[in-house]
Amino acid sequence: MLRRTKIVATLGPASGRRKTLRKMIRSGLDVARLNFSHGTADDHRARTRKLRDAAEDCGRDVGLLGDLQGPKIRVMRFENGSVHLDKGDAFFLDSALGIESGTKEGVGVALDTLHEDVREGDTLLLNDGLISLRVKRVDGTRVHTTVVDGGILSDHKGINLKGGGLSAHALTDVDRENIKLAAELEIDFLAVSFVRSGDDIREARRLFEEAGGTGLIVAKVERTEAIDNIDSIIEAADVIMVARGDLGVEMGYASLTGIQKSLIEKTRKAHKIVITATQMMESMIENPIPTRAEVSDVANAVIDGTDAVMLSGETAVGKYPNKAIKAMAEVCVGAEKYQAPQGAARRVEDQFTRVDEAIAMATMYTANHMDVGAIIALTESGSTTRWMSRVRSDIPIYALTAHKATKRRVALYRGVYSVDFDVDAHQPGYLYQDIFATLLSGGHVSVGELVVFTKGDLQGISGNTNVMIILRVPEAS
Repeated sequence: MLRRTKIVATLGPASGRRKTLRKMIRSGLDVARLNFSHGTADDHRARTRKLRDAAEDCGRDVGLLGDLQGPKIRVMRFENGSVHLDKGDAFFLDSALGIESGTKEGVGVALDTLHEDVREGDTLLLNDGLISLRVKRVDGTRVHTTVVDGGILSDHKGINLKGGGLSAHALTDVDRENIKLAAELEIDFLAVSFVRSGDDIREARRLFEEAGGTGLIVAKVERTEAIDNIDSIIEAADVIMVARGDLGVEMGYASLTGIQKSLIEKTRKAHKIVITATQMMESMIENPIPTRAEVSDVANAVIDGTDAVMLSGETAVGKYPNKAIKAMAEVCVGAEKYQAPQGAARRVEDQFTRVDEAIAMATMYTANHMDVGAIIALTESGSTTRWMSRVRSDIPIYALTAHKATKRRVALYRGVYSVDFDVDAHQPGYLYQDIFATLLSGGHVSVGELVVFTKGDLQGISGNTNVMIILRVPEAS
């Protein structure tokens, strides 16, 4: 059984060797993530080279996702590296305080407008919500608080405002430089952190395209404001990432599961791609097997219809990066057995605006109502297979293309698998014969089974798919 749900995994010191990357790719890695929050430009260049060399060694086309740091709002540094805060302590946050002047009384903060964004009674959550502070009053740039939940607070820990409302812009000056680096590295997916609205996505896309980038844009949903503006964000983005860390802190963990399910459903109905991320198998940073709760978490995301699930620290700094990939792949396959195919996201009375979209939906309806072994799509950009993948089905979709960028792009699409095939290298009269020879040699189809085939009358033109044919696989001649 082919695994339909794709796996995204973060690169880091634990996955830095080409040998390790080869193991991860063979175990099921589909898209690798570069976290621009850590490492230098040269580090990212080196990791990109190693990944693509390892993928070539394995005969695979692995996508590459560049994740911008965004305006992660953090405390500055303490004189002694950390402090212990007790319940009831007075503690202040001040953007005007020196970078290394933090003490048990207070610390600097990397957001000049914090004092403008909060008011008496607000709750500030530090270190992923482990420490909470109640705002008492604001004097100039200094925010005076009382510790509600204490603990150890160390340098550079993050800050969230419960319920959202911090005014930091989604793209920083560092992000703008990393967008240029992403274009240089031919990144396939550019992830924008702490998105507030569709305007943030449109700005990132403009900057990426001006730098020469051609990849898809990923909106990371991790702020309350993003939930409030989710329709505009989904419309502007190509991919939605449910980034559950900061989102859970701001929105509250009790509502996180419902938000995740809603985001997956909304994104799929809009014919966009969705990734579920954060702490999916975090125990595997230290342990060789996941917890039962983590297995259920991944399985539920798969059953809900997510295109991909993501590993972060498990493969970046964990002890068992390859085992984490294997475990996640096994859970995905197991969960997919319990997911019944569903009809198209569109209702019958809806109107299509594009011919290739109509062909894609007709293909999936036909395939799900016949005994079809595979769906074959000749594609330039991969958009036809993206639309096909929005309809739940256990029928594999093969994207036949000669374009490296397209093959890496469809690596993220649920149930879609790339096959190297150059239409221009084959005579038109022998096209179907050559396609079936390629698919049979790769073990993708079997002699005698029915397949649904899509293509465009004018090959080489993106968005030109206008033909659907049902064929029976002949014996190789």
